[in-house]
Amino acid sequence: MEKIPMTRAGFTALDAELKKLKTEDRPAIIKAIAEAREHGDLSENAEYHSAREKQSFIEGRIKELEGYISLANVIDPASLSGSIKFGATVTIVDEDSDEEKTYQIVGEPEADLERGLLNIKSPIARALIGKEEGDSIEVRTPGGEKGYEILSIKYV
Repeated sequence: MEKIPMTRAGFTALDAELKKLKTEDRPAIIKAIAEAREHGDLSENAEYHSAREKQSFIEGRIKELEGYISLANVIDPASLSGSIKFGATVTIVDEDSDEEKTYQIVGEPEADLERGLLNIKSPIARALIGKEEGDSIEVRTPGGEKGYEILSIKYV
């Protein structure tokens, strides 16, 4: 399988979530299922069915996180420099609206656009890779072509 690029912070967050699911959430849901079973007839027991559904979600998320962690290729952005690549924190400006945005290019499991963490596979990240400060990029969006200028590149 292909390694998944990830920052140290992203790896740590996924590992912490996995530990919480295994040590807190999984035992709590097992206890909730046992309590719901004590209420009698399982076919009409909403608490039991709800707890089983939650257990299924938790087990699925544990498997997903274990997969990400086993394939993680942790990259330290502070050791990088030069043109834009994985881990870069990039400030861009929309050429139409003059709106500035800052993103860090990260791996897929840790991406969160609201926190400025941009998936390396996203159209904007793909357009940014290999570019330098002052370059302009064109990105195809659902609303049409958007132009951005790269203001700064940092590796933190």
